[in-house]
Amino acid sequence: MQKYICKKCGHVYDPAEGDPDSGVEAGIPFEALPDDWVCPQCGAKKTDFEPEDAPMPGMVVPVGE
Repeated sequence: MQKYICKKCGHVYDPAEGDPDSGVEAGIPFEALPDDWVCPQCGAKKTDFEPEDAPMPGMVVPVGE
């Protein structure tokens, strides 16, 4: 399953682990988290997360090397 990273603090939501402190069991994909779920480290909104493998802003991604 896809991991997601908080753009504010770098916390990684790993569906294999879930977020037990917030009542989210292991195996719950990021897309299935409630809309009011927040980052357990900094309180950022769910919309402040992006897929872990997404390029960073300004990063050049080589194509067809």
